[in-house]
Amino acid sequence: MPQQAITDSFSRDNLPPPDQWPEIDLSHPAYDYPERLNCVTRFIDKWIEQGAGDRTAFITPDSTLTYGELAGRVNRLAHVLVDDFGMVPGARVLLRSANNPMMVVAYMAVIRAGGIAVGTMPLLRAKELTAIVDKARIGLALCDERLGAELNSVLDASATLQQIGWFNSTRDGALEQRMAAKPDHFEPFDSAADDVCLIAFTSGTTGQPKGTMHFHRDLLAICDGFSAQVLKPEPGDIFCGSPPLAFTFGLGGLALFSMHAGAATLLLEAAPPDELLAAIERHRATICFTAPTAYRAMLAKADQFDLQSLRKAVSAGEHLPRATFEAVRDRLGISLIDGLGSTEMLHVFITSAGDDIRVGATGVPLPGYSACILDEAGREVARGTPGRLAVKGPTGCRYLADERQREYVSNGWNLTGDTMIQDEDGYFWYQARSDDMIISAGYNISGPEVENALLSHDAVAECGVIGSPDEERGQIVKAFVVLKEGIEDTADMVRALQDHVKQTVAPYKYPRKIAFLDRLPKTQTGKIQRFKLRELN
Repeated sequence: MPQQAITDSFSRDNLPPPDQWPEIDLSHPAYDYPERLNCVTRFIDKWIEQGAGDRTAFITPDSTLTYGELAGRVNRLAHVLVDDFGMVPGARVLLRSANNPMMVVAYMAVIRAGGIAVGTMPLLRAKELTAIVDKARIGLALCDERLGAELNSVLDASATLQQIGWFNSTRDGALEQRMAAKPDHFEPFDSAADDVCLIAFTSGTTGQPKGTMHFHRDLLAICDGFSAQVLKPEPGDIFCGSPPLAFTFGLGGLALFSMHAGAATLLLEAAPPDELLAAIERHRATICFTAPTAYRAMLAKADQFDLQSLRKAVSAGEHLPRATFEAVRDRLGISLIDGLGSTEMLHVFITSAGDDIRVGATGVPLPGYSACILDEAGREVARGTPGRLAVKGPTGCRYLADERQREYVSNGWNLTGDTMIQDEDGYFWYQARSDDMIISAGYNISGPEVENALLSHDAVAECGVIGSPDEERGQIVKAFVVLKEGIEDTADMVRALQDHVKQTVAPYKYPRKIAFLDRLPKTQTGKIQRFKLRELN
């Protein structure tokens, strides 16, 4: 059979110039992939071929979907994409939905047919969606009808977006209706392992969106890396969590990892702490993915639920404070698996788990990845010296037509924007985002370190720390604090928190200003939006 070629070459044509690519290291045996590869066959087809089609793949509060049923839906939707919407290999397709099985089906169908999936967060507005559509030259979108208002506005205003396929809909011509008339077999497009199949836009940023381009082999590499070598799921596991499937942390943790292992995922369209706790109890979920702030919120009501089924929990999206790690360990008997990843690298590349955990450390590079600490001139610094984290491995940053590629990649290294320290034993210790390091009167102060000290006070529910301009010191430490229910934000409380920090870390790190908020500004993925705290400053 002759090899198939990409018809729409836009993404390939808009990859960074080869001399701006990071060094890709596929030498580890886990990342040995053939030249031709459609990753969907590793997520779905192999289970059908092994006779496991009756095994549960996805669970919702009121239904289940087996691997056999999943395969049928993916194949029928692939036919709809090609036959009804004229999608050609290489075309970008925008996906818009909350976390539900149809969102997974859409990802897999687009990629199976040779297209490129572009997931978008449910809360994005028309302006933000238009920027993505224009950047990626998207002509077709698949959208949950309940989220249609903003996308309809894009359709009216955009010269690029031409068609929308609606799902979770009973309207005439909805995807479910179209799929019902299609065969349940679709031969996967004969992709190259390094064909683009996913464009993931970074979360929580301002200005022009950055689209990160990932290959078929990349989606498998994060499964053969973090999932298979650290998480080590089994077919009987049930994954759960809160990150959106449009966020690569959620796509990996709530879809790709479970399918790669032949396990199941419990998908919740909304997963605030109360609902997530209840769902873990009801469905006996075993592996959880969410952000540190969510774990801390869950602890407040954990005693009201039976969580004995939960055996592993992954924390990512932002720095895991020591206080949160210890609280979860003490209350639930689970040592959180910390993970540092990025949309540019697709998923986690430094982690701490099992017997290798050093409380407070982010961890060590995954097998197949290497990392070091560089100074501003790109030279490796001595152990114990703060600097810029640089990493390389089987995945790496490739921005879609973006000059910022030169900022993220230097001399083959991916510069993640994290300030870290590497100790003598090779463990990496998170200090701050590079632009969140506070320099006050000549001292380098890590905002997360101060946050961790504040979180260890019984009165603090959440907090965010930034550098506040100061004429005398250059910057001072300012904390925005959410107090626990029933505690008053008095001047005495300010002094109590300041004294507590002085007693917990070096006194010069204490917050000279404290402001109380009802809640912290966060992205959909649970990250504190420190740029918004700076706007309040």
